[in-house]
Formats: sequence, C-alpha cells, structure tokens
Amino acid sequence: MPVSAAVRARCRALLPPGEDISYVLPALSVGSPGTAAFLIVVTDRSILVMSTKFFDRGMPSSVYATHARRTRLGPVEFSSSAAIEFGGMVFEIDEEYAAVVCAADAEVFAPETLPADPLPDL
Repeated sequence: MPVSAAVRARCRALLPPGEDISYVLPALSVGSPGTAAFLIVVTDRSILVMSTKFFDRGMPSSVYATHARRTRLGPVEFSSSAAIEFGGMVFEIDEEYAAVVCAADAEVFAPETLPADPLPDL
C-alpha cells in the first residue's frame, strides 16, 4: 500500500530545514530490541528512521536515527518476507517497497542504471 500524502506531510514536519523527501517506506523492526513500526524516510541529504505512534503506524512521532545519504539501504533479502538490515537493525518491509530500496540505493551508488526522466521539462 503506498504511503499517503498525509503521512508524507507528517514526515516532512520532522525533517531538518531544507531537506526534501525522495522516498518513504513503512518498516517493521524485528529482533532486538523488539518489534516496532517505523517509517524510513530518504531525503536528498540523509536517511531518517522515524518512530511511529503505537496505535497509528502512519503517525511519525520522532526521529529515531539519522544516517548519511551515502548509506546503503539494501540489499533486500527475501525469505519468509522481504527484509533489509540497516543501521544495526533488521526491518521487514512489504515486497512492493523492495523497488524503493533499490531505487534509493541506485540514485547514490549507480546513477547510470536509472532510467531517463520521461518528462524532463516539467
């Protein structure tokens, strides 16, 4: 399920001034320290892991961790579910967000693999 405009707006409110959202993906931490819902927000300058409210996974409450934009999100591991290991934590993600992880990494580490902008004049 895509991240709504309302969730993106809530995330934007927690960003440092001047940063713009490129990608947002919901993630569920597994393993230590326990299961919790997060939003991983990729901006033009950093990658932020945002905590969410306990009963509302679409409501970010604070920035849990910040990483440099040159930090890899992937690779995505597929076993019983799709997962990434990031910032010392393991996050389960919906399979549809595997492409988001790959695109975010490609922007920084392999920009030549990205397709050309189909509407460059917009």
